[in-house]
This record gives sequence, C-alpha cells and structure tokens, in this order.
Amino acid sequence: MAGIRKCQVLVVGGGPGGYPAAIRAGQLGLDTVIVDKHGLGGTCLNRGCIPSKAFIHAASKYEEMLSHTGKGALGITLKDTPVLEMAGVTAWKDTIVSKLTKGVGQLLKAAKVEAVSGWATFSDAKTCEVALEDGGTLTIQAENVILATGSKETELPFLPFGGPVIGSTEALELTELPEKLVVVGAGYIGLELGIAFAKMGSRVTFVEAADAILPLYDAEMTRPITQWLKRHKVDVHLKSKAKGFEEKNGKAVLQFEDADGKAQSLEADKILVAVGRKPVTEGWGLENMGLDMDGPFLKIDDQCRTPMRGVYAIGDLVGEPLLAHKATAQGELVAEVIAGHRRRFDPNAIAAVCFTEPEIVGVGLTPDEAKKKGESVITGKFPLAASGRALSMEGGADGGFVRITARESDHVILGIHAVGKHVSELSGEFALAIEMGARLEDIAGTIHVHPTLTEGFAESALAALGHPIHIPA
Repeated sequence: MAGIRKCQVLVVGGGPGGYPAAIRAGQLGLDTVIVDKHGLGGTCLNRGCIPSKAFIHAASKYEEMLSHTGKGALGITLKDTPVLEMAGVTAWKDTIVSKLTKGVGQLLKAAKVEAVSGWATFSDAKTCEVALEDGGTLTIQAENVILATGSKETELPFLPFGGPVIGSTEALELTELPEKLVVVGAGYIGLELGIAFAKMGSRVTFVEAADAILPLYDAEMTRPITQWLKRHKVDVHLKSKAKGFEEKNGKAVLQFEDADGKAQSLEADKILVAVGRKPVTEGWGLENMGLDMDGPFLKIDDQCRTPMRGVYAIGDLVGEPLLAHKATAQGELVAEVIAGHRRRFDPNAIAAVCFTEPEIVGVGLTPDEAKKKGESVITGKFPLAASGRALSMEGGADGGFVRITARESDHVILGIHAVGKHVSELSGEFALAIEMGARLEDIAGTIHVHPTLTEGFAESALAALGHPIHIPA
C-alpha cells in the first residue's frame, strides 16, 4: 500500500496528549489524521498510568486480604492464606488496558478521525512518510501538525535494560514475582512500583542518589511514606549511587556507592531502574523540521506553537511537568487554536499525585516555596486521624493530613498538599480551588459533605483562619 493523504490536522502520537487533540479537532470539523505505532493511549494507557494503578490496586487488595488471615481484622477472618499469582495479576491488568485502548479507537472513529497504525518520519515540517504495519508506506501532507511523541524511560549507560535489569514497562509485564527486587531511584515511579511489589511479597530495596525519597516534596509530606517503608522493612539507601551490576549464580548483583563513599552490593532477582523519563525526540525526523529546542525539550509558546508556522508540540515533548493530564489539556487547546478559537495555556498550577502508600497530592506552592518567592504566608493543617471518614476506611493512622498555604494579606490560596489513604481523589477539588483563585474563606464557607475526606480540606482552611472545629485551635 502506498499513497498520499492530505489533511488539515496531523497528530503524531496517540497518547494522552495526541488522542484528545485529534478527538477535539475532529469535533471541530477539521479533517484529522492521527498516526501511532505503539498502541492508542500511548505510554499512559499501555505502559504507565493505568497498568501501574491496576498493579497497585491488586497489590493493595492482596495485602489487605493477608491482614484478615490468622487473627483477622475488622471482625473478618479468612481461613486460608490468599495466594497471589503474578501471571494472573498481569493478565487482569491487560484486560483493563485493552478495554481502554479499544475505547480510544471508538472515540476517534466517532469524531471522524482517521487512525493510522505505523511510524511517521518527517521529511519537512508538514510532510511525513508512515511505515505501515503491512509493509507499505503512506505519505501524509498536513496543513497543521501536532507533535505528541511523548517520553521514554531514561536508561543508565552502566545499567542497560536487558536480562535482570528492567524498566517500569517490563516491570508491568512480569509473570513471576521477584523474590528480591532492587529499585534504582526513589522518585514517584520507583516508589509506586517498589511499594506495590513489596505488598505482593517481594523483598524490596531502594537505592537513591538524592538525600530524600520523592525529592520534589518536603520532609513533612514524605514522612508517612518513610514510616510505611520502615514498618514493612523496606530498606532505603539515600545519597547512594548505582555503579553497575554483575551476574552471579543466576542472580544480579548491583554495585553502588553508599552515603559514606563506600562500595556496597545488593543481590536481586530483578533490578528496576526508575530514574526518570526523557522526551522522544529521535527517530521521527525532528532534524528536518526547523524547530527550536529548549534544553532536551521542544520550545513552544503559550499556545503550544513552535517557531514553524502550523506546527505545534504538546505533552512530555515540551517539558515539565511530565503529566498525562497536562498533555490532555494542551492537546484540546491546540485543536481549538487551529480551529480559530482564542486560547492559551496558562494554568495557575497543575496537580500532581504519587500513588504511593500512603498517597500524596500536591498543587501549587509549598510554604517554603512561597516564602522563597517573597510571599508572607499562613498555613493550616488538618490531620486525617481526626477525620471520621478516614478512620472508617482504615486511613487515619498513617500520619496523613491536608495542608493549605495562603497569602497572609488577602488569604488567596497558593498551595494545597495532602498525604494519606485515598487523598488522590481530592486532587480535583484542590486544583479547582487554585485555578479559580479561591481564598480561605471560600473553602471554609463551602459546605462539605459529611462524612467524606473533603471535610479535611475545609478544616485545613478553618485551621489557617485560626478556628478549626474538629481539632484544637
């Protein structure tokens, strides 16, 4: 098969930035083609957000069932110890992924978007050749191009992927539970997966170069996670640098330098390298498009325009934060800009969530960040141990809390952070408050449903104002 396809909008990449861009463009009546080789939904649906959360859920369910064996818990006792079959967990995860990726295909079809499965390589800014799965080629010439090629796992030169050394993608495909797992990197990806494997029964050890886990969060936020790791005998080596590995007697041995500069080693069945992600800028003809770079990322303006007229870039390709929901927002915006709408990408803040144990949510500035920007702030903190809903879900004893940071002079909320069981579900309310420029009085004056975790948000606002109800002032 060969031919030429002309269109108004070409989207390259079918991830959480690309496919919403294509859907919105189709809704707006634009003749749209989307090209993707690695499965609609991108890393997020196929190899990242969704499969990892499925793993985390299964791991949490298994750990919860274990707590009901023996003496039992909550008045519930299981006579037999539950059995975890890793292959079954992976197979169940695949059913979730398959359902969602098929849904994306149906949504694109409903929006009259043509989906092409193949690899696109650009010869100039508006022309690409797609190597199709059947061996043929298709040339696409577009009036507008949306680049949404995403990111990939960062590979360490001295720990190349292969054999016992795996990245997060392969970790989510394992059909046998590693007895010993060493995780290089204690950022959000490493911690999410490492904690899940620990719940499933692996003996997990972290090796982190920074002096703290989740370096982007302050110590108050990460303390409950650190406590969980200690309770579950998960070792964490901070200020430690991985150096390489060797295989001995069928096992991998990771060499690393500890905080004192001494050489150490750890035996493992698998070594999971989770040291971040980098944009996919190679292999699709970027060098032929005349675009500018901003460090490792593509340079764009507040409408996601590159310097080349009619060429846009979104998502992980254009810089931090590397978050699926940022990419989605940019994708929808670009489609509307192409259609002639007046839009610009200028969010007040973008919420980030770590699905660790317990979960962490952050949106906006921490108290220290606000002070560094010259703000005089007041804060309010509400411990989830005082939340009836948290306690009823076994969530109040993990050290969790909701913390709000506001400008002292006018009480405008600058940041909201929370840690605790199920707090990820509060992220939408937090983001909405920041985006709408809410003040402490707005949150305190909004009647929050009882009993829900959202009450903790209202109580944190009351605490900042000096008159909380359910904790001492």
